[in-house]
Amino acid sequence: MAAALEISNLQAWYGESHILHNVNLSVSQGEVVTLLGRNGAGRTTTMRAIMGLTGKRSGSIKINGTESIAMATHKIAHLGVGYCPEERGIFSSLSTEENLMLPPALAGSAKGMSVQEIYQMFPNLYERRNSQGTRLSGGEQQMLAVARILRTGARLLLLDEISEGLAPVIVQGLARMILTLKSKGYTIVMVEQNFRFAAPLADRFYVMEHGQIVETFASSELNAKMPVLTELLGV
Repeated sequence: MAAALEISNLQAWYGESHILHNVNLSVSQGEVVTLLGRNGAGRTTTMRAIMGLTGKRSGSIKINGTESIAMATHKIAHLGVGYCPEERGIFSSLSTEENLMLPPALAGSAKGMSVQEIYQMFPNLYERRNSQGTRLSGGEQQMLAVARILRTGARLLLLDEISEGLAPVIVQGLARMILTLKSKGYTIVMVEQNFRFAAPLADRFYVMEHGQIVETFASSELNAKMPVLTELLGV
């Protein structure tokens, strides 16, 4: 079976600034992988580069075996990739349900979750379905941003800092959501500053520094790697 995501020798630039240097990472189908690193390490740029949202890119990015390095962003999305950026992108003039219904289903991909299934997973969104997007709490906006992707049929989810700035009870809800999605066979790549949130969820970890992968390890190696992580991340 082809890896859900296979990145080889990825370089990426913003204008003249060379941000990513020979990034290599692989994510298997149904795996949860977390990119760790300090702010500015290149984690969000890696996510944006996968989606074709940086400037120049070179190297190889294969999504379910299909080379996507030369593709436009909307074509990459049609390979079954859903990107949830840190800023969430909720439309303030639309209700929760209108935001949810906005993106079209991806042609030829796995069937997306129905609105009923989404409301079962996110009962808060059902209660707030007629509320304007900006009237939602930060946690509800985050749930809506993820739910919107699930409706499209995307099976590879790129989640950027989804726990940032949220109350502990909401963060616990997001952790349960990730475990539920994993049980349904979704593949998830997370950028996460909150190490304690990511640690029990991920199968494997990559650590970035200065636009490069400097460490990779499985969840079973976590305790042994703590001294290195403390040095790299200050966790």
